[in-house]
Amino acid sequence: MGGLDPDSVACLPAGHYVAVASERPTGRVLGVDACKAGWIGIALGSGQVTAYTAVRIDELVATVSIDGPVAVVAIDIPIGLPDAGSRQADDLARAAVGARWPSVFKTPVREALLAPDQVAAIAINRRLAGAGVTAQAFALRTKLLQVDAWVRDVDLRIVEVHPEVSFAALAGAPLPEPKTTWAGATHRRRLLAEAGIRLPDDLGPAGSGAAVDDVLDAAIAAWTARRVAHGQAQAMPDPPEFFSDNLPAAIWA
Repeated sequence: MGGLDPDSVACLPAGHYVAVASERPTGRVLGVDACKAGWIGIALGSGQVTAYTAVRIDELVATVSIDGPVAVVAIDIPIGLPDAGSRQADDLARAAVGARWPSVFKTPVREALLAPDQVAAIAINRRLAGAGVTAQAFALRTKLLQVDAWVRDVDLRIVEVHPEVSFAALAGAPLPEPKTTWAGATHRRRLLAEAGIRLPDDLGPAGSGAAVDDVLDAAIAAWTARRVAHGQAQAMPDPPEFFSDNLPAAIWA
């Protein structure tokens, strides 16, 4: 996973790291993914690829904004929580990624996410959506609800993404290897580099607070954010679906 210029890496004050890379200047955008430290963000703009981490999504975006305004934030978390049934966005995303479809979990209904435990959440979701709630989805409920509250209070263009959908769009087809394998990670990093997003070997604090696949997912989210900023991205569905929360439910790539 080479091809990096060690002279292009420069350290900034605590919390983020900058790699001066070959990314084409387009205005600043941010891709975000959940990680063990909370959230990881990859910002693109002015020829720089910048990595950030923070415990909360509002803290992350505030830190990123210190370095300059952000035009678009693309985040790998559901936006627009259903009241019943399933979201069109999840169904379309599963169809778009082929063999990688298990990576797209069905977004639980809002009432299930507010349940006190997974057992209760499963019962509620089965009643309202005809299916249970996976351990992965329930484990993300704190972050789901955190973003659900945050998007209502900020004056930013925020879109939902799914990394496998975005990588499929970048590659022209679903990727054959899981992102957690050496082949999968190498393939994804190469695709990003070819798109002008060259991730440095040293990401500073972000490299310690996020797994390899988290970094790759945040980077491809930033790629989609850049496409949204340029009017090149596609929404699934188009137009977005709306539930009682009045948030546009669509996955962009």
